[in-house]
Amino acid sequence: MPPTVLALHYWSGAGRAFDAVRALLPAGTSLCGPDLPGFGRQPAPPNFDYSMSAYADWVADYAQDHAPGDFVLLGHSMGGKIALALAARRPAGLRGVVLLAPSPPAGEPMTDEDRAAALAAYGHPEAAEKTFQKITALPLTATQRQQVVADNLRSTRAAWDAWLRAGAREDIAGLLVGLAVPCQLLVGAQDRSIAPATQQRLTLPHLPAGTRCTVVPGAGHLLPLEAPAAVAAALLR
Repeated sequence: MPPTVLALHYWSGAGRAFDAVRALLPAGTSLCGPDLPGFGRQPAPPNFDYSMSAYADWVADYAQDHAPGDFVLLGHSMGGKIALALAARRPAGLRGVVLLAPSPPAGEPMTDEDRAAALAAYGHPEAAEKTFQKITALPLTATQRQQVVADNLRSTRAAWDAWLRAGAREDIAGLLVGLAVPCQLLVGAQDRSIAPATQQRLTLPHLPAGTRCTVVPGAGHLLPLEAPAAVAAALLR
């Protein structure tokens, strides 16, 4: 029986971002894509502090209930950083990690001006539309655009601000020393959020030697929707 795929979504997204990937996996392969605390329809637990450790704790608990046995972590953007935080603990059953345009382990490069603008954008539909345009390069359907915008607007203020003020800056690189589980890194050639060169400079050195880095032609940051076939192929590898 193939391992369960546990898919962790991007900041201001939701688990349904992986629906197109799920549809391309072989019969019998289970993909679980939960809404992470503070996003989609998932409320944050009491006293949740939105740190990478807190998210890793939450995902570990979710995995016990929904991904017993062998599993693969599929992490996109913020979800990629959370996946690495969990993988560093070497949980039983983890067989591999596939990272899609992950937030770099030692901190995501962002100017103070860009951070302030992102904080001010919370809850504004026009800003959500602009974000959609920024993070995509390949054409998507109107339904997909509406989904991305709706998920953006469903984010809670606490989760939104915590990522920008702390999560994106948090340095977990020290946790990854000795990370031995097989990893793959996928980046969009036209990613304007975290460029391929940035991923190769800030993410790849923290992954196990020999980790494969695939640049997806034409794609932007939203790989699960823009290039689901490339994501599914990485999982099958």
